[in-house]
Amino acid sequence: MEFERINCKLQQNSQDKLLEKMYKSDIGKQLLKVLTGRAVSELGGKFMDSPLSVPVIKPFIEKNNIDMSQYEEKEYKSYNDFFTRKIKEGERVFDLTPEFLCSPCDSKLTVYNIDENSEYEIKGTKYSFESLTRSKKLADYYNGGHMLVFRLCVDDYHRYSYVDNGYLGPVRRINGVYHTVNPVAIEAGNDIYKENTRECSVLHSENFGKILQIEVGALMVGRIVNNDEKCHVSRGQEKGRFEFGGSTVILAFAKDMVKIKDEIIKNSAEDFETIVKMGDVIGEKF
Repeated sequence: MEFERINCKLQQNSQDKLLEKMYKSDIGKQLLKVLTGRAVSELGGKFMDSPLSVPVIKPFIEKNNIDMSQYEEKEYKSYNDFFTRKIKEGERVFDLTPEFLCSPCDSKLTVYNIDENSEYEIKGTKYSFESLTRSKKLADYYNGGHMLVFRLCVDDYHRYSYVDNGYLGPVRRINGVYHTVNPVAIEAGNDIYKENTRECSVLHSENFGKILQIEVGALMVGRIVNNDEKCHVSRGQEKGRFEFGGSTVILAFAKDMVKIKDEIIKNSAEDFETIVKMGDVIGEKF
């Protein structure tokens, strides 16, 4: 299959333009000091959990052209109830071929090589893998491998799944602030993958070795909700969900464990994101 790709710099919507003003103006930066704090994010989350947020749902669906026929039919009790909606059975099906790697979520995907001997660049900001994970041990283990960054936008399906059968280790939470994961925040110098609240876990998988998975919270996302199974899990099984806002899932693979599709590698090298859906085949066992 051929994937669609996007250049975020050329596809600004009204939300993008507002965020750009906030992250690149002095007044906006002062406001962001308040908005990215935990208390404000949690307050926003409470509003989105309440019935008062229901009137927001219909305009949001219309504005973002969301195909609701793909989702379970129900009467939503709050915006968060809508935001965490479930897909219908039979949609977003994972390929069960053991050698195939499928996308864990609906998102815009970028792939990077992990190299701890030098800094690498994500949308204009330089990072090291150790600063992302706050673990020298993990940085050494994944050095030479691949990092897949799945950026979810507000109109994406905000549940994510395991990409293989295996044993899930404990979840480690790294507390922080809640910047938006929109590229404008990164271009403005905010090291959001180092600063944002995130949860890390390792899946001891049957086909791809030890897969590190990181869920990253974002602006006005009060909760990363993982199902916290410390046991055997299955490919395509739901791992968790994000509540209101855009968010990011990151997967890391050790060296020589996975081969990502050439088309996706090419898009990433040319600074394009690849649009993927949960269950899409994006690579295979090395």
